[in-house]
This record gives sequence, C-alpha cells and structure tokens, in this order.
Amino acid sequence: MRILLVEDDDLLAQAVATYLTKQNYVVDIAADGEAGWELVSVCNYDLILLDLILPKLDGISLCRQLRHSGYQMLILLLTAKDTKTDKVIGLDAGADDYVVKPFDFQELSARIRALLRRGNTSLPPVLEWGSLRLDPSTCEVTYADIALNLTAKEFSLLDLFLRNNQRIFSRSVIVDQLWGTEKDPPEENTIKSHIKSLRQKLKAAGANYDFIETVYGMGYRLKVLSHEQSCQTHEPEIDLKQQQILLAAIAQERENFKAKVGSRIAVLKLAADAFRKGTLDAQLRQNAEQEAHKLAGSLGSFGFPKGSLLANEIEDLFQNQKFISQAQCFHLDKLLMELQRELGKTPVEQTQNLLLVISNDRQIVEGLIKEAENQELQVKIATTLTAARSIISSLNPDVVLLDIDIEKDSLKLITELSQRSPTAGETPTLQIPVLVFTERNNFSDACGRLRLRVEAVRSGGRAFLQKSMPPSQILESVSQILQQTRITEARVMIVDDEPQTLTVIQQSLEPLGLTLKTLEDPQGFWDTLTEFSPDLLILDVEMPHINGIELCQVVRNDPYWRFLPVMFLVDNLEADIVEQIFAVGADDCVSKPIVSSKLIIQILSRLERSQLIKNIYNC
Repeated sequence: MRILLVEDDDLLAQAVATYLTKQNYVVDIAADGEAGWELVSVCNYDLILLDLILPKLDGISLCRQLRHSGYQMLILLLTAKDTKTDKVIGLDAGADDYVVKPFDFQELSARIRALLRRGNTSLPPVLEWGSLRLDPSTCEVTYADIALNLTAKEFSLLDLFLRNNQRIFSRSVIVDQLWGTEKDPPEENTIKSHIKSLRQKLKAAGANYDFIETVYGMGYRLKVLSHEQSCQTHEPEIDLKQQQILLAAIAQERENFKAKVGSRIAVLKLAADAFRKGTLDAQLRQNAEQEAHKLAGSLGSFGFPKGSLLANEIEDLFQNQKFISQAQCFHLDKLLMELQRELGKTPVEQTQNLLLVISNDRQIVEGLIKEAENQELQVKIATTLTAARSIISSLNPDVVLLDIDIEKDSLKLITELSQRSPTAGETPTLQIPVLVFTERNNFSDACGRLRLRVEAVRSGGRAFLQKSMPPSQILESVSQILQQTRITEARVMIVDDEPQTLTVIQQSLEPLGLTLKTLEDPQGFWDTLTEFSPDLLILDVEMPHINGIELCQVVRNDPYWRFLPVMFLVDNLEADIVEQIFAVGADDCVSKPIVSSKLIIQILSRLERSQLIKNIYNC
C-alpha cells in the first residue's frame, strides 16, 4: 500500500514515515501543498495523510483541488485545530477522516487500517490465496502453515500481488509501486532477483515454483487457482511481537526528535529576546509562530503532552500579540524554560511516580498492583528487606509501602529511609516517605495498638494503615503523601549580600531536594528572577543599592509575579520592620541568625500552602 504524507514538520514527518514503513507501507513525503499536488499527479496513492496548515497550498485547498480533479484516494487530515468548525470544513472539502495533533502513533496506524478497510481501495486485513496466508498487521506470511522468512521488499511484493490478484505487473510498475520517489530506484533486474528469491521460498514451503507466474512480454502475476478461489479476508490480531517492534520504533523516533528539537527552541528564544528588546521583525515572528505550531502538533505524539500545551501558549503569544507587555515577556520566558525542563524528562518522570511495595502477602500485592494501574502509579514489589534495599539503591522510589509483618526488624528500614544523608562530596540523597501497613489489629488492649503506632512514628513512618482496607483506600493515602512530597521539587531563589547566610541556607535546603538559586548582588535580581522562575523568593531586608523591601514592591507591582510567595530574612523582629515587610506584601519572615530546623519548617509550610492554592485554581 502506498501512502503520501504531506507535512511541513520534517521531524514528525520522518517519524511517521519510519513507523509506517515498519508496517510495510510505502511512504512518500511532501513538505508543502504544491509538492503534494505534484506527487499525486505522477504517482498512484491509496491514501494521503494531509496536514491542515501547510506552506504554499494549505491542506483544505489541496483536498478540494484533489476532489475537483476526480482523485478518489482516501484522505486523512492531520490537524492541530481541534475545533468543530475546522473538522466540518475538512470533511466538506472531501476528507474521509481526521486525526487531531498531537496524535498517538498506534491510534494513527489503527485509523489508517480502518480507513483502508472501508475505503474504495479496500484493505483486507488478512489475505489468502490458496494455502498462502499474509497478515499485514503482524507481517507474518505462511504457506500451508509453514512460516516464510521474507525480506521487507519480498513481503511488499507478495502483498501487492495478493491485493491485485488478477493484475499483471511489469517490472517498471513494481519499481514505481514499491520504491516510492527515491532518487536512485533499483534497476529492473533487481525485481527479477526478488521474484526469484520469493519463488524459491514458496517452493521450499511446498508451493509450485510458478506460484508467481511470468506472463512473457508483460510481467508477473499470481497463478490462477484451479478452483478460481479469490483472495479471502479475516480480521487481524496484532500480536505481542509486532507491538513490541512498533513500540521500539516509536521510542527510537522519540529520541531522534529530542536530539533535533533544540534548533526549534533556539528560534523561539531568539524571538523572545527580540520581543523583549522591541526588535522583533515580521519574518522572525512568523518563524517563531511556525516553530511553536509544529511543536504544539508534535510534542504530544512523542510523549510530551504537557509540552504540546506549553507550545500552544507560546504560539498564541506570537500569533495574537503585535505588541507585548513586560509581563507577557516574562511569561514567555517562563513558558520556554518549562518547555525545556519538560523535554529533559524521561517518560516515567512525566507520567508516573514509583511506589515500592514491600510485602510477601500475595493477595494484598495483587490488589494493589491492579488498583495502581487506575491511578497511573508504577509499582515495584520486594518480598524481602534485602530485595527492598537493592531496589531502593538502584531506583530511588518516590514512596515505600512497608508490610511490617514481613520480617522482625522491618521498622529499622523506616529509620534508614527517614534519616538518609549523603557522605562528603556525594549528591544529596532524598529521604523517602514510608507508609506502614499491617494486620496486627488484634491486641487485647488499646495500649498495645497505640504502642505499635508510636513505634512506627518514632521510626519515621508517615502513615499507619490496615491490610483490611480496600486497595483504593491504601493508594489514596499513598497519593496524599506524594502530593506532600512534591513541594520538595520546588525552586527557591535567595537574595542576600552576606555569603555566610547564603551558605547556611544552602546547607539547610539542598538535602531536601529543593532547586536553589542564590544571588549576592541585588542589581542582577530581575534577570535572575525571570530566568530561574522560582516557586518561592527569600529576600534579605538590608542590602546595598536596592533593599529587600524595594524588591518586594517591584515583584508585587508586576502582573505576572504579584502572587509569588515572598519570605524575608530579618536581623531583628522589631515591630516597625515587621510592619513594613508585611505592608509591601511579604508572606512570612525568618529572623537571623538562621536556625536550620526553623527555616526548613517555615519554607516547607509556605511551599505546601502555595501548592494547595495552585491545586485549587487548577481544579
């Protein structure tokens, strides 16, 4: 089957073509509407994948032009515009179906198969000719139940004959059908070699050598069966092996995409900088808008759904704002930073937290695994404390659910995880929250039950659960703990002209896993603020050039940063100073000299409240 992909996003186009080629489709690519029209005029296509927004000739116009010219091939629109109006216009223009970007590769493949099955070109899912059976979904070919090990071109050649079992194909037509628009197509003698190899493999499985017969002076075709049996069809079942091959292909294309996407981010940064300086010309704006549009349409397909949303926001800023305010410039900078941060994540980091369940209670474990699938939690199981320690050292789970009935000294593991600290020179090791669950609820007195809970808390346990609880309720407690620990992923910016104070704060906060940015000279405040994009700002009151109170006023007067939590470092808690800092919009204050334990409690409390407010607004 031959497909034309008309798509101006070269990274996405190459990935789609690679993915479909592994399913034995022949795929040609056109980067704009005019090039697509030229290819259609010289090649026969079964289906066209057509992007909506294209250079030179847009997808809707090309679709109309094809239908008005009498072309009947199937057309599947690829559109980043998920609006009812755009879909109606596309279908009215003659498209057969549409897929909204960003799309899932497997869904796209399934939509193509469905279209080809019901379309005029009719794609029978499983093809049979006598004892020969070819399954396009699994790329498996058998003759009399004997598997044939075919090359990709041999498979495509046999697929071509089976789909057109009454047609004679010349060597030149076969080249045109199976080699696409390659610059250096094979010689016609190459076709002869492929036919010979295919015949030999069929003969080895029990077929006559002339199963594919030569029609002299004309070409090749399938030999007519004695009982005039036509090509039969059956519904396919994509097997696990083929799924694994396709998933591996998607993963590889995802890495290729990540390696090349930097040039697009660079264009956006260049445009953002020009926007800020007031030097953005029409050409650079258009380039930035196009790159943002491409990213919005492709990032989700490569496993970055949040990235697509960020790119959409960036595209809107370039598209709709002829003049951009200072606040919008800072918002654009933050979107670009978040986008880069998102692209640096692994698939697991984007979607799932890792839960380690330490238990040898099979029934409980199976229930938790099943429920975890519904909550998008990744689960690892350890049936001994030794196995658990090995998993913790290698995978560093986000949370641990410990069955304290598993071994006698199980509470010691809680202490280890709650008191983790790095040795000199090592990267800080984060403490891992531990939830305890047990079936020891049959003490004869309340004092015994309380004693067990106290032991778990003293060891560092964060919750005490009963095995009799439903798995959903247990994992709800896990989710609550995860929500609380997410605040340690926050970004904190500290501005203080005393290096000793900055050192104390760093030593206090870095073991928590917080990302820190320190600044001694307040004159570089604004650039650092917009570049770092903190979740919490800590300001010293007394500083040279610009004091903390003035910086807080600047922050509160800016539309974008006005709700950023601000905490002050105060040399003395005199009433007039405290009154001043809260009058300009401070959220909290800490007295000097810094007491680490007090500082940690106040910062985590402030971040937790800030996270709660964000969650309320997001709902």
